[in-house]
Parts: sequence; C-alpha cells; structure tokens
Amino acid sequence: MKVAALIVAGGTGTRAGAGAGGAAPKQYRSLLGEPVLRHSLRAFCQHTDISMVQTVIAADAFEAFSAAAADLPVLAPIIGGDTRQDSVLAGLTALADHAPDVVLIHDGARPCVDEATISRVIASLHDAKGAVAALPVSDTLKLEEDGTAAAGPAREGLWRAQTPQGFRFEEILAAYRAANKTYTDDAAVAEAAGLDVRLVRGSEDNIKITYEEDFARAAAILAGHHGGIMMETRTGLGVDVHRFGEGDTVWLCGVAIPHEQALAGHSDADVGLHALTDAVLGTIGAEDIGAHFPPSDAKWKDASSDQFLRHAVGLVHEKSGRITHLDVTIICEAPKVSPHRAAMRERVAAICGIDVSRVSVKATTTEKLGPTGRGEGIEARAVATVELPRMATP
Repeated sequence: MKVAALIVAGGTGTRAGAGAGGAAPKQYRSLLGEPVLRHSLRAFCQHTDISMVQTVIAADAFEAFSAAAADLPVLAPIIGGDTRQDSVLAGLTALADHAPDVVLIHDGARPCVDEATISRVIASLHDAKGAVAALPVSDTLKLEEDGTAAAGPAREGLWRAQTPQGFRFEEILAAYRAANKTYTDDAAVAEAAGLDVRLVRGSEDNIKITYEEDFARAAAILAGHHGGIMMETRTGLGVDVHRFGEGDTVWLCGVAIPHEQALAGHSDADVGLHALTDAVLGTIGAEDIGAHFPPSDAKWKDASSDQFLRHAVGLVHEKSGRITHLDVTIICEAPKVSPHRAAMRERVAAICGIDVSRVSVKATTTEKLGPTGRGEGIEARAVATVELPRMATP
C-alpha cells in the first residue's frame, strides 16, 4: 500500500499556554531542545511504511514550520481552516494529487507516538476501511450533577481514542466532503459516512499535549524512548535590594501594600518578584534579570514585575522543565509582611502557573542592624527549585 501521513498542526494551543507572555503555539514550543511538531513529523518520516508526510498549518506559521521540519522529507505544508475538521479536509484534498491508498491522520501535538502504534494502524488497513489507535478505559466513570458525583456509564466496552487514525484514502476524503456537522475526531466522520472503523491498541505514552504540565511528561516519555529518562533537580538563588523613596505603596511579591514610602526602582521595584526571577533564571543558567530587562531600556520603566517572573518561568518550560518549589524571604523592618503573606503566595503561584502549596513566603528583620535594620530599604532572597529532563548517559 501507498501510505500517506497527514499531520494536523494548525491549532493555537491556548490551554497549553500559547499566547501568554508571547508563548508560541504548543506544536512549536521546545521539547527536549526541538519543536514538539518535529518529534511528531520525525516519527512518521522515519517509519519505513510511510510514503509521504503532509502537514496542515496555520497561515502565519510558515517560518515556525520551516524550523520544525528542517531537513525532514515532508511535503510543502497546506494552510488549514477555522476548525480541525476544515484543516483535515484541506490536507486530504492536497493529498489527492499524490493518490495514496491509505492515510494516517495524526495530531501534531502528539509527539510521543511510537513505531509500533503506527505499524498496528497500518496493518489493520489491509482488511479494514478504518482503524483508530485507542486504549480501553480502566477507570470508573462518573457523571457530574450540581457539583456532586453521580453514577456514570459502565467502563466495559469504552475506549479512549488517540491518533493516528487510519483510513482508505478515497473513502475518508468522500466522508469529509459529505460531512454536514462538526465531529470530535476523524473516526466520527468516517462512522457518520457508514464506514466501519476498527479499534487498534494504542499506547499510554502516546499523549496529546494539552496543558502546561504535559510538556514535562512528554519530555520524560521521549527521553525514555532514547535510552532511559532521568530527571535532574536544579536550584537557583536570587537576591534583590531596593531603597525607599517617595510614595505611599510598596509592591512585594505582586501585592500592593500601603506604606509611608515606596521602593525606588526603574520598574515597580518589587524585590520579592525580582529575587524570584533571578532564582528561576539561575536554574537554567540564563544570566540575570538585568540581562533580560535592562534598566537602561525605557520600555521597562514602571513595569509590573510579574512579567519578569513569567518570562523566566517560560524559559524553564521551553526546556521541558517544571517549577517544583519557590521560596522567598523578605528582609525589612516595615511594612509588616505577615498580613499579606497568603495573598503573596497566591499571586506568585498564579504568575508561575503552579499550586500555591509550592510557594513559600517568609519574612524576617535584621534586628535593627544594617541598611534594612535602619529602615533604608528592603531586601529579598529567593530559592527556586526546578526539575529538568536529561538524557541518560551510557
């Protein structure tokens, strides 16, 4: 059989953080040093039974796609439509000129698909019109009624659909052209057209990146495919000091605290967030806050410091890492930190996209000693702990 692979990669990936702080769509974010989409493309390009690989992308993604597909033997990309269903139809229409016998449709955000899963789907198409990689449901299912659990359907006979989903080419093209409503996946389109679709064993590793935490899991899976996964823990230290100046509000860890003075600085002078930013940057050797947001740049004058910390966390995510704990200590005589501690923890957790249990905010004084003891300013010291995947060494 002449087998084509159609990789659908035109989505925006907002649930995985795309657009926040300038983050790219999930399929173009870094995963073990390469774009997510490159892992997906390579799985099909390297499979000996695949004759061609066609990709559907967004209209503004040519440059990102070119970087992701560099040196891979793929066809020129096709611009997708407003929905995934529209994009698949556009890709199938483009493939018609190449006349494949069967096509495997795969989500670009499933970078961990393995050779065996692809092979099982292809093998089923020798005597079936459609085949879907899937896994039987093993958990008890519940329905939600007004926030409480209610009995759900029996799990026996229920499967979780994955991709690739494979079909006889002419039949799935006709099914997509005839579709008059939106379906949840390719198999549903085929089923609506009267095609029998076979369930084929998928893989627990064949996850779809949907949320931010999925990046670290995908990195661990992929590294395991290449010889074993080990996660390494890194820590970074951050220190920041600002003197008092004129004003009536102090910003600490993203919380505005009324005070008889304000902290002086080019941005909002939030020593807590500045120290945390340097600590996070330190875990990946990414220089310091001044290198990323130079005070000589008027762009950052009076800037809110939450964007500095969010940027640093984004750099960790680009390396497929995750923040496991943040600890900051505020050193000052005044204002009092304890009444605002809970709000500070919640604000830091929200900025970093982590649970508040992973954030610690403490305060102390220097017993009237030194500049902070004399009330001349506030100091903050922070420690960040992250986990990053690393390849096993022989």
